[in-house]
Amino acid sequence: MDSVRIDSWLWAARFFKTRTLAKTAIEGGKVHLDGSRTKPSKAVLPGQTVTITKGTEHFEVIVRDLSSKRGPAKVAQTLYEETPESIAKREMNSEQRKLARAAEAAPDHRPSKKERRDIQRFRRDNLE
Repeated sequence: MDSVRIDSWLWAARFFKTRTLAKTAIEGGKVHLDGSRTKPSKAVLPGQTVTITKGTEHFEVIVRDLSSKRGPAKVAQTLYEETPESIAKREMNSEQRKLARAAEAAPDHRPSKKERRDIQRFRRDNLE
């Protein structure tokens, strides 16, 4: 196998659940091949760098092997290698999100029926 479509490779490497989701992400500019935007039909080759953004997660991976068929997760992990910088960034972002969540004050109880109605009334009156 000389080359594979990038949307098919992303699906086979299990970055996206379906090829349609991979195609949508590529068209939305969430996937870059060697630093530039790409099209879903672009061929990916071993050694190329793929940058993927999914929500708050950013992956920078180097293509190691090609596959157009989705297999087990163990096989999918052999298709790419994540760069050490990408791993460090993701771990740092994860820590920051955990600290931000811990700093937020958690309510001590669930709202009562009256409190829920007051909240709904407040949102309705102030958000319109």
